[in-house]
Amino acid sequence: MKEFKDKRVIQALLAEIEKKTRTLSSPIRIMEVCGTHTMTVHRYGLKNMIEETGVEMVSGPGCPVCITPNELHEAAIELVTQRENFILTTFGDMTRVPTEKGSLQTTVPAQNSLVDVVYSPEESLEKARLNPEKDVVFFGVGFETTIPAIIMTVKEAAEEGLANYSVLSALWLIPPPLKAIVDAKEIAIDGFLYPGHVSAIIGEKPYRFIAEEYGIPGAITGFEPSDMLLGILSTLEQIEEGKPKVTNAYSRVVRASGNPKALALMDEMLETKDAHWRGLGLIPQSGLRLKKNYASYDAEIKFSLKIKGGSGDLPGCRCGEVLRGLISPPQCPLFIGKCNPESPYGPCMVSFEGACLIFYKYHRAQKG
Repeated sequence: MKEFKDKRVIQALLAEIEKKTRTLSSPIRIMEVCGTHTMTVHRYGLKNMIEETGVEMVSGPGCPVCITPNELHEAAIELVTQRENFILTTFGDMTRVPTEKGSLQTTVPAQNSLVDVVYSPEESLEKARLNPEKDVVFFGVGFETTIPAIIMTVKEAAEEGLANYSVLSALWLIPPPLKAIVDAKEIAIDGFLYPGHVSAIIGEKPYRFIAEEYGIPGAITGFEPSDMLLGILSTLEQIEEGKPKVTNAYSRVVRASGNPKALALMDEMLETKDAHWRGLGLIPQSGLRLKKNYASYDAEIKFSLKIKGGSGDLPGCRCGEVLRGLISPPQCPLFIGKCNPESPYGPCMVSFEGACLIFYKYHRAQKG
């Protein structure tokens, strides 16, 4: 992988990008959808170099922890604080998201209950096996990349007859919010960089409507510096030719058809639903839930949770605007001061894929 970080390759690609932008109306605004792409842009110092070529990079809604609305976090808090003999498992970042009811990290569980950080969904299932006397709920969050692994635990639990296991779903699809962003017309987007790991599951087809219906080009890219630049160059070539499409600049990992086995598993077990996204509101058919034959493993149904959507951010937090690409993190008045990694006020400062945490780590001096 060294060649994808090679300085000479990076400089050559930047030069090619600049040649393209000279022939176009610049700056060209491209949204990198994935939080890992945002990390690459800033970690390797690409942001300023790319901007000097005439391309403006804009962060998008590609951080699953960030876009999960507060009402789901509060439902998880309610479960573990009001039920005894209960284990709530989730990924570490999810425990630090602040809400009006606090966070999972600071909450006081009910008697003989606890919040347990896991590194994989399978760990949650194992806890259900080892603790048959307790209800175990996995607060599962993710895009198409991690969804198959999450629902596979449900399939295993059903096959084993583990009635004490269930999933509180925060499962999101990437293409619908891109449509919502374009339809909102709050920000002009000239192109998209589509996430490589999501695309490894879903392939190319789910993005094509953006090119065909909206005339916006895009490229699927990986996560090394040269991957990003190749994706940008491909997008600029489409703009230059006036032929928007979806190109695959990550063919060493992504197949046009995606991962058929993962897609078949999702189709077997899940159905789409309208879902609330932080900052983006209610987006039609953008979330996933377990189908009826797996409803006993759906924590929302199993525990009769009343989750009311649209709660919004904490007062003053502008994470929602960051996720829509309307502002960069330093434009939020809470950035660095009231909101920082040691004491996050919004989820964009919690997750390693969150734009606010990324800016804090690499561009603190930009505040103000």
